[in-house]
Amino acid sequence: MKLKNKVAIVTGSGGGIGRATAIRLAKEGAAVVVCDVNQAGIDETVDLITAQGGNAVGVAGNVADRGDVQRVVDTALEKFGHLDILINNAGITRDALTVRVKDGEIKLMSEEQWDAVLNVNLKGTWLMAQAAAVPMIKQKYGRIVNTASISAEGNIGQANYSASKAGVIGLTRTLALEWARFNIAVNCVAPGAVNTPMTAAIPDPIRSTIADKIPLKRMAEPEELAAVHAFLASDEASYITGQVIWVDGGVTLG
Repeated sequence: MKLKNKVAIVTGSGGGIGRATAIRLAKEGAAVVVCDVNQAGIDETVDLITAQGGNAVGVAGNVADRGDVQRVVDTALEKFGHLDILINNAGITRDALTVRVKDGEIKLMSEEQWDAVLNVNLKGTWLMAQAAAVPMIKQKYGRIVNTASISAEGNIGQANYSASKAGVIGLTRTLALEWARFNIAVNCVAPGAVNTPMTAAIPDPIRSTIADKIPLKRMAEPEELAAVHAFLASDEASYITGQVIWVDGGVTLG
């Protein structure tokens, strides 16, 4: 088990990619702090991990709230004594055209839509990384994996989401430079289309169209993203930092 005796926080792990990642890290030997805003999802993930013999504790919290963030980190330290890995997976969408014109009416993406997405996706990533870095710096060891998206390249109707994910890439590279001297590696995973509860709501004809545009002709499974997270969180990736791994089935090849 390549993560034996490690302690990890996985945000947004009440379902989807986050849940798959929490389960994978636990299988690799890590003790996992399951963090989400959805208590029912947290409980289910913790139950799935413990049923397989893993070690996990759940904490409800909003990554955009500094108090909640510190409570999550404090829980890891109180329960397990140290913190080695942070998987920044929590994220939301609030899609809307920046400017929408229909029947002569001009409608703008609202500030609420913009702020909600930037607060969770970008500010939340920064807050979690900043809080986790404190114990990691003291122990001179850490692995942080942030979550961007192929939408960082630009996507119609997602100005807020695309901006947040492009910001995550810039943040990742900057933190990698700042924290390398403390033996903290900071990398970023950028998924394409993934089969999650969020995408399950997409009508089948549209899902088929999305899959047809992917060179591998299918959407990813959450476990495929979890495998990349587990690799970057391990010492097998000890000389990799500041990188963006595009897990998109070849979409960004153009």
